[in-house]
Amino acid sequence: MSETKQERIKELIEKLNEASKAYYKEDIEVMSNFEYDALYDELVSLENETGIIYSNSPTQNVGYESSTELVKERHENPALSLDKTKEPQVLADFIGDQKGLLSWKLDGLTIVLTYDSGKLQKAVTRGNGEIGEVVTANAKTFVNLPLTIPYEGKLVIRGEAVIKYDDFELINAEIADVDAKYKNPRNLCSGSVRQLDSKITAARRVNLFVFSLESAEVDFHNSNEQKFLWLKTLGFSVVPYKVVDKNNMFEAVKEYAKEIETFDVPSDGLVLLMDDIEYGKSLGRTAKFPKNAIAFKWKDELAETTLLDVEWSPSRTGLINPVAIFEPVELEGTTVSRASLHNISIIEGLKLGIGDTITIYKANMIIPQVAENLTGRNDLVPPCTCPACGGPTAIKNENDVKTLYCMNDECPAKKIKTFADFVSRNAMNIDGISEETLEKFIGQGFINNFSDIFKLEQHKDRIVAMSGFGEKSYENIIRSVNSARKTTAQRLLNGLGILGIGPANAKVISEFYKDDFSAIMNADIDELSTIDGIGGVLANSIVDYFKIETNREIVLELLKEVEIEKKENGSDAEKLKGKTFVVTGSLNYYENRDQLKAEIESMGGKVAGSVSSKTSFLINNDALSNSSKNKTAKSLGIPIITEAEYISMFKNDE
Repeated sequence: MSETKQERIKELIEKLNEASKAYYKEDIEVMSNFEYDALYDELVSLENETGIIYSNSPTQNVGYESSTELVKERHENPALSLDKTKEPQVLADFIGDQKGLLSWKLDGLTIVLTYDSGKLQKAVTRGNGEIGEVVTANAKTFVNLPLTIPYEGKLVIRGEAVIKYDDFELINAEIADVDAKYKNPRNLCSGSVRQLDSKITAARRVNLFVFSLESAEVDFHNSNEQKFLWLKTLGFSVVPYKVVDKNNMFEAVKEYAKEIETFDVPSDGLVLLMDDIEYGKSLGRTAKFPKNAIAFKWKDELAETTLLDVEWSPSRTGLINPVAIFEPVELEGTTVSRASLHNISIIEGLKLGIGDTITIYKANMIIPQVAENLTGRNDLVPPCTCPACGGPTAIKNENDVKTLYCMNDECPAKKIKTFADFVSRNAMNIDGISEETLEKFIGQGFINNFSDIFKLEQHKDRIVAMSGFGEKSYENIIRSVNSARKTTAQRLLNGLGILGIGPANAKVISEFYKDDFSAIMNADIDELSTIDGIGGVLANSIVDYFKIETNREIVLELLKEVEIEKKENGSDAEKLKGKTFVVTGSLNYYENRDQLKAEIESMGGKVAGSVSSKTSFLINNDALSNSSKNKTAKSLGIPIITEAEYISMFKNDE
C-alpha cells in the first residue's frame, strides 16, 4: 500500500476539515465550493482504493454544530446526509432492476417533526445530524403545515423548510436599499426558521415539503410511494417526485432539468430513493450515508472569460477583501461580471494575474465563483496601501490562510459602526444607507467623514456604475440624504457617537441649550453637570470630544450641510410634563415604539422600560394579558390603557 497515498489522505482530511470549520463555525470561506468538491471526491476515491478511513475524515463526520440561543436536542435517529453524483448513469446503475422515486432535492433547511395524538408536538432542525435546534413555535407558522392531522398515533417525518422564489422576491421588493436585500432564498429561510420571535418567521411565508416518513404504525405495503400518498391524505405537502427505473432514468432527469427553469421552489439537485422499503433497508448504511438513496447534483455550468481587474474592498475589521472583475458572461440565466476571491491564499492557489483566462460558475446556481485559471500568470500583487485611507497594508497568516489588512487604526472603513449609528433611525434617520452600502462607499473613498454623506452627488456616475446599484438606487439614497438635511440638535448630537450620549441624554442637553449647537460645542463641565440626568462623567465626555480639533472641524463641516430646526414652545410641549409611561406589546397606530416614545417626549413626558411606583400609565393593547408588566401595574394600581385610549386622552382636542 502506497505511503504517498496515505499521506495524501491525511493532507486532504486536514484541508477539508479546516475549510468546513472556517465555513460553518466562523463564516469564513477559505476555498471555493468547486475546489472543496474536487478535493472531497479525491478523498473518497483514495479511501475506496486504499481501504483506509480515518475517524476524523469528513466522509465520516456529519458536520459542525452551530452557535445559537435556541434550545438544542439530540435526534432519536441521526439525520444522515446522502452520497452524491453528477452523472445520470450513476443513478441508473444505482437503481438497477428496482423501481425508485426521483424527487427534487430542495434547497432550504431540513426539519424533523413529531406528531402525537393528531397534533404537532415538536419540530427540530437537522443541525449537525446528531443534535438540532428546537423550533416548534416557528414551525407552527409554516404556511402549508397542518397543526392537527387525522392520525392519532405517533408520527415522525422529515421535510425541507423553504421560501419560494415568488415570496422571496416580494420580501426583497419591500427593501429599498440594494445592499440590505437578502442574497438567496436558502439563507433567508435558514434565518427565518431559527428566529427567536415566531412573528418574524410567520411574515416570511415559509413552506414545508415532506421527503421522508421516519415512523408510523401503518402498513405501507413495502412501498415508499405509499408513504408519500398516505402523507398527502393527512394534509402534508410532499416533495414532487417521479416514479423511475433504469429505462426511463435519463428522460426523467432531462424533464427535471427543463422544469427547474420555472420551478418556484429552490432546488439544488435531485434525490433517488428506492421504492422497496425492505430492499432499501437490506442495503444498510455507512457512518455518513444511507444506501437506499442517492443525491444527484447538476453539473456546474462553466463560462470562460478574462480577468480584467481585482478590486480590493476594505471592511470594518481592517480585512481587505479581493473581488475579481471579469468580462461579463451569462450563467444560469443571468449576466455576471464579479466574484469574490475571499483571500490571498485563494488568489495564490489560482495563480491569478490580470489578463488571465478563467472559468466562472455559480455555487448552488446562485453565487458567482472562480473555478479555474487556464493561463496562470501568477503575478497579481496585493496593494501596499488601503484603498479607503491610503494607509499601509500588511499580509497576515492565520491558520495557513493569508489575508490582507489595513494597519491604520483611523481608517474610516474600520469605523463603519460609527457611520451606521450616524445614519440610524434615532440619529440622522437617513433611510436606505445600510452598513453594507457604507462599507462600499467608504471603500471607494466617497466617505471619509460625516459631511461626505451629504456630498454623494459628486460621485453619481461611479455609484450608478457600481455592482448592485443603478439610477433608481442612487436617486433613493440622495432623496433620503436630502430629507435628512433638516434635522434637530438632538438627532445630530446623538449621531456623533460621543461616549455615553444616547437619544435621551442628547434630548435633555439640546433642550437645555435651546437647540443651539454652537453652545453645545462650547459648553463647560460645570454647566453641563447642572442638567438633569447629566453627571460629571457625561459632562467630561462631551467636553473632551469637542476639545479635539479634528472633531470640531468635522462637526463644523457637517453644520454647513444641515439645518437645525428650533423647537416651538407650543401648547403641546408641556402637555405630558410630570407623566411617565411604559409601553409594552404590539402597536397598531404607531410604526414602532420609538415613534410613540418620541411623541411622548415631545410633549414633555418620559418613557421608562419597567413599571414602578413612579409610572403614570402602562400602554398595552392587551390589557387582560398576564404579562409581568400588567401584573405589576395592577398590583401598584397603575392605569393600563390601550393606544386608542392614549390618543383619546392626550392627543385629541377636548
